[in-house]
Amino acid sequence: MTQVLRPDHELVILDQELARLDARRGQLLLRRSYLVSLLAGAGPSVGPASGWGSGWVAPGGRDGARRPETSPPGVRQVLLTLGGVLLAIAAVAFTLVGWGQMGIAGRSAALGAVTVLALSVPALLVRRGLGATAEAVAALALVLTVLDAYGLYATALSSTPPLGYVAGAAAVLAALWAGYGRVVGALRVPLPAAVVAAQLPLPLGVSAAGAPVSATAWALFTTAALDVAVVVWAKPAPVRGFAAAGAGLTGALALLTGCELSLTAGSPVAAAGPGVLLLAGAALGLFAALRLPGGAVGCAGVAGLAVIAAVGGVLRPGVPDSWAVPAYVLGAVALAAVTVLVPGVRGRLSRPVVRGLVGVAGGVGACSVVWALPLVALALGGGVRQLADVWAGAPGGARVAAGADFPWSGLTTAPPVLLMVAGALGVAYGRTRGAAPATAGAPGADADATTGTAAGPATGADRVRAALLSGVVALVWAALLVLPLTLDLGFGAALVVPVVLTALALALVVLAGRIGAPPHGPVTVTALYCALATGTGGALLSLATRPATVTLLATLTLLHAGTAVAMEYVRRPEAAPEAALAPLRVLVQAVLGCGAVAYAAGLAVAAGAAAGWSAEGVAVLVLVVPALVALLGARLRRHPVAAPVELAGAGAGALAVVLALGRAPVLALVLALCGVIAAGTAVRAERRAVAGYAATGLFVLASWVRLAASGVGAPEAYTLPVTVPALAVGLLRRRRDPEASSWTAYGPGLAATLVPSLVAVWGDPHWARPLLLGLAALAVTLAGARLRLQAPLVLGGAVLALVGLHELAPYVVQVVGALPRWLPPALAGLLLLAVGATYEHRLRDARRLRDGLNRLR
Repeated sequence: MTQVLRPDHELVILDQELARLDARRGQLLLRRSYLVSLLAGAGPSVGPASGWGSGWVAPGGRDGARRPETSPPGVRQVLLTLGGVLLAIAAVAFTLVGWGQMGIAGRSAALGAVTVLALSVPALLVRRGLGATAEAVAALALVLTVLDAYGLYATALSSTPPLGYVAGAAAVLAALWAGYGRVVGALRVPLPAAVVAAQLPLPLGVSAAGAPVSATAWALFTTAALDVAVVVWAKPAPVRGFAAAGAGLTGALALLTGCELSLTAGSPVAAAGPGVLLLAGAALGLFAALRLPGGAVGCAGVAGLAVIAAVGGVLRPGVPDSWAVPAYVLGAVALAAVTVLVPGVRGRLSRPVVRGLVGVAGGVGACSVVWALPLVALALGGGVRQLADVWAGAPGGARVAAGADFPWSGLTTAPPVLLMVAGALGVAYGRTRGAAPATAGAPGADADATTGTAAGPATGADRVRAALLSGVVALVWAALLVLPLTLDLGFGAALVVPVVLTALALALVVLAGRIGAPPHGPVTVTALYCALATGTGGALLSLATRPATVTLLATLTLLHAGTAVAMEYVRRPEAAPEAALAPLRVLVQAVLGCGAVAYAAGLAVAAGAAAGWSAEGVAVLVLVVPALVALLGARLRRHPVAAPVELAGAGAGALAVVLALGRAPVLALVLALCGVIAAGTAVRAERRAVAGYAATGLFVLASWVRLAASGVGAPEAYTLPVTVPALAVGLLRRRRDPEASSWTAYGPGLAATLVPSLVAVWGDPHWARPLLLGLAALAVTLAGARLRLQAPLVLGGAVLALVGLHELAPYVVQVVGALPRWLPPALAGLLLLAVGATYEHRLRDARRLRDGLNRLR
């Protein structure tokens, strides 16, 4: 009777059988993979147990065969290479020192016969399929041909010049190896060896003939050209690789020789020959860049360097020494202009080639800028020497004011160099100007009122344009900055130029957002850095005379303050007036505001010193700056620029305090005035938390300094003025917030007087201070107990107890001195026993006391 399964049961059984089949299939596939890898790596062999049963383990398990660590082809290659090397060593030893009494002629004849045999064997081995062995024998045969050439020289041609013989032998061997490699086409060694040997004939032959260095350079160039031809048209990859290495070596030697000859040429005519060689090298590099896409950037870069060296080398001898660097920069600018601006040239060059040429031109320009940087640093920091002798008098000129021994004749052309590089960057900026902004028309783009940046991300083209324009700004600024030094202008011009440059840079900071498409953040930041650097350098330089210092600091103060204000109103036309302030614009305004405050403080110091005031009198004058800043802060209120500007004003106040340190009464006055300014600032709700504490601290310090200046030594004179207002503030706090702790409200005020007075009591031999302090502590304790306040009760009680202990201390000392020495330890022991006996009771009393105190507020 056949039992018919239910469909669900039958489906379960089918799924189980399919799972078993899948598992079995996986085992079989693993076994097959193992056998295939075994046959491919080690050849036919008997594997492990068949593994068809359930106990079979995959390779790598306990029953699997261990995979061999080396393959037969690798072992074969090692053995053949080692054998070939040993045979080559034996052949060299045989040729030079072997066979005892046999002469060099006999050894050469025998070696020649062995060479012919070695050259014949590889062809036979290739036909039999022994390619690796044929390669090893062919390599040995090539070594033998070199030894044959040496034997021929030693026997028959020993009178030939060695250098010339090596050149001829290299040429013959290169031809022989090339022909041999073409005949036995399966071998990979002869053709690369022929390429290596072909690097020697021309340079060595020209040198052997006694030709000048220029001829050797041309020979190297010709060899490099032949190598490039092999790289372009040869098919075997090893041949192309060796030829590329040879082209790089011989080409580099040729170009370096040409550069040396160009640099040492005494006239443009003498530099023309090396220039032709450099231009030929440039043409070869450009040809290689066009035909070899993989090395296009590098080859084009070499070609660009050769062109710049050729042009600069021809121009250099015809101009003064100081114009040598501009000559090479002119070559770089010309190369970049022809590459980018000439349509016929630009259309025929690929993008990698253009990148290589323009990149080399830019690298030369960058090097020229680095060459001019020391002069820029001297123009900015030359005024530091004025700090050692302020207002000593106007120096004779800009170079004297800078006070450094510099090779002026070599750096007088720094401005033209900087302007040429700036012009090149400007042309590049103009070429990219037509690119559409990344965020033009993008929804939600909120243009910044100053920097012109948008909310959307900037593209790479936008960043490149911003970098180019920033470079133009910085280079033009540097060129104008060093003009007084390069022209050795008078001291007045050396002061006017920084002021004018600062004004121009600040104008660019304001108007940067109106000169084109975004982003303009880098341009704004660059202009700001230029303005700050120039202003600082000019301020240092102005320390030579009083009028210059006062005038320049006043001008810089107005320029920075005016620019910060102007940025609030000069906006991009498309920016909405109610748009949120951009972070960059806020940062720039804050920096300008802080700079204006710093210059104003310096102006106050300079004006007071010019009027003949002492340092303490100048300190009072400097307080005008933080006072004005406080008024400005009240006007700005929650503007993002207000906080940093007010911090700068606080710094001016600290400067006033430092200036007043010499006289205590004036210092007290300055501190009090600073407290007044801080108190006025604390009226504003957003500054109350910080300025209120600052005002209190300043007033307290002012009173302490005043008391110390008057010779008051009692600590209560210093602490009571703090305690009274502190307790008043605490009382107001408790009325406004009944839940506030008494420690928060009254603790600081009470401790400000009780603690210093208690310290003074322990060193006071009189009775008045302990009596008064004890009465005050008693009053505070009773008040704490009456009002059920924890802080007065604890502080007052502790001080009262310590005052009482102080009064009893002399009597305790007398009593202790009269007692026997064994009595204190005995009393201490009895006390410990009593405490131990009543430990639990004492703990209960301590908890009761603690709970009572905790119930107080």
